[in-house]
Amino acid sequence: MGLVQHFSAYSRWREAVSGNLLALHGWLAENELSDAQSELRLQQLLERLREDKLIIAFVAEFSRGKSELINAIFFGDYGNRILPSTAGRTTMCPTELLFEAGKPPAIELLPIETRSTNASVAEFKRFPEEWRVVALDTGSADAMHSALARVGEQKRVAQEHAAKLGFAIEADGKDGLRPDAEGLVEIPCWRHAVINFPHPLLEQGLVILDTPGLNAIGAEPELTLSQLPSAHAILFILAADTGVTQSDLAVWRDHVNGARTRQKGRIAVLNKIDGLWDGIRSEAEIDAEIARQVRSTADTLDLDSGHIYPVSAQKGLLAKIQRDAELLARSRLLALEQALTAELIPAKQDIVRDNTESEAVDLIARTLTLLQTRRHGIVEQLAELTDLRGKNQNVIEYMMRKVKSEKDEFERGLQRYYAVRSVFSQLTNNLYSHLGMDALREETRRTRELMLEAAFTKSLRDAMRNFFRHVRSNLDKSAGEIAEITKMMEAMYERFSTEHGMKLAPPAPFSLLRYEKEIDRLEKGFNAHFNTLLNMVTHAKRGLTQRFFETVAMQVRRTFELINRDADHWLRAVMSPLETQVREYQLQLKRRLESVKRIHQATDTLEDRVRELAQMQAALDTQLAELGGLAATLQSTLHAEAEEAPAGVAAAA
Repeated sequence: MGLVQHFSAYSRWREAVSGNLLALHGWLAENELSDAQSELRLQQLLERLREDKLIIAFVAEFSRGKSELINAIFFGDYGNRILPSTAGRTTMCPTELLFEAGKPPAIELLPIETRSTNASVAEFKRFPEEWRVVALDTGSADAMHSALARVGEQKRVAQEHAAKLGFAIEADGKDGLRPDAEGLVEIPCWRHAVINFPHPLLEQGLVILDTPGLNAIGAEPELTLSQLPSAHAILFILAADTGVTQSDLAVWRDHVNGARTRQKGRIAVLNKIDGLWDGIRSEAEIDAEIARQVRSTADTLDLDSGHIYPVSAQKGLLAKIQRDAELLARSRLLALEQALTAELIPAKQDIVRDNTESEAVDLIARTLTLLQTRRHGIVEQLAELTDLRGKNQNVIEYMMRKVKSEKDEFERGLQRYYAVRSVFSQLTNNLYSHLGMDALREETRRTRELMLEAAFTKSLRDAMRNFFRHVRSNLDKSAGEIAEITKMMEAMYERFSTEHGMKLAPPAPFSLLRYEKEIDRLEKGFNAHFNTLLNMVTHAKRGLTQRFFETVAMQVRRTFELINRDADHWLRAVMSPLETQVREYQLQLKRRLESVKRIHQATDTLEDRVRELAQMQAALDTQLAELGGLAATLQSTLHAEAEEAPAGVAAAA
């Protein structure tokens, strides 16, 4: 099974999981077991599955055959090239290929001039009017080629204008753009491109990120600080005829290797091996030369040779178009596709499975605890009322006093519960004073003012460093508040479990470690791309400030938005089980007291009440069995391999 088939199987698995969650959602609503918190969590899970994307980024210097490789892997069955692939530079700006339902096929192009503003590409995606839209005629290959060629458009501008947009200018063109005889430099017309294309893989959630060469990558820090790290796989393309050049090595070290924290998901592709098919060397000699180049590339990149794949993208594409199995095998393209399949799909499935399972299992466990609590209360009432059969009025009065005493004792315990809620609210406010977006906005504003007021390079660098110091300090303080909340809730859970027999598992833990790691990564990127003497000397203070806030500070803000979202979910989840159990316990005590009162007033109602409670117990047993079935089905689907995802479940969804 190839990459295309595996990804389709993964999509079916994802649909099957969504179908199970929808079935659970419907069952909870039908049995009146859903509350606002459960509803919100299920909706978020379903939304996350609907919006699930698989992002593969292609990174290379120009003329390495990157666009041709994308065509060969993903669009060979289309019968033609989708992305333009000619000699020289064809991709001049970061380009996303995706499918968004409800929008016509089109290319959206963000003008390069938007770099002079104080906004990131992600922000501009909220404002469609800022983009130039080019319609895509998917029925005509020529029209497609003509439209897609616009991604590579360039224009000549004055050096001052290019520098204002963040491009480095170098007289020799070594580390920047080289002026021509008229003193002008050539820059991309577009800052970013989004191609909405109705391809089966893209419709299932695949996103392909095609990146430009070194100069353009270096000019758009958002690419290396945000887009590349968010990719599930990065393919780094080299040319077999040139090997690893100095510029290739710079891209690898600065943009690919630095964007990942592990080797998994990084693949180097040694393209254009067909250049060795010269008709003179034997197949054995060609294979030996390719093996030598793989070893050399592995040593240079410090990458396991098993992560380096020699291919001929051009011959692979031709073979797919002509359905030539022999040529396809010789291109070695299938080995690369199988590597992507073996490494990418299972890893992505594991992430989705873990995220879905942790939420769904907790939700099911809470519902199960609620049903068991109800059943336990009914069983107790049944036992009490059964014992009253044939008993005199004095015994019934004693039972009524006993239940009333339990109710009074529980209400005294409620005073402690309300006190804990008050402290919980206070600690939550303290947490958000450090973690909240208002605190981050204030620090961002203060840092911007300090940077703009800085008279010396040291002051400028200190302001940026202090920004990260303040962010870390807030995370440290927040960790302390979280620990205090956890300790208090653990004590409260244990007390109510002991005193009132409530079934309460320990509150779920919450850690800021992953967000601290993300801040570490962003600070590392800041030091590599901003906090250098060369940057301080070659860029104007205002331009550097702008780039810092539209890239680094923007990514910190997104990280804090995620922290706030997850902290909010955790705070609700940690308090919700106690609130639910308290409400349920109150309800059960009230029902017990009312039952004994009714029997005290009219003894003939005893048998009616016993029958009523027996029916309620039977209904709860049915609900428990149904919930167990839903949980088992969800577990089975979650832990099925993508290729084994049960078609019947997907169809039922």
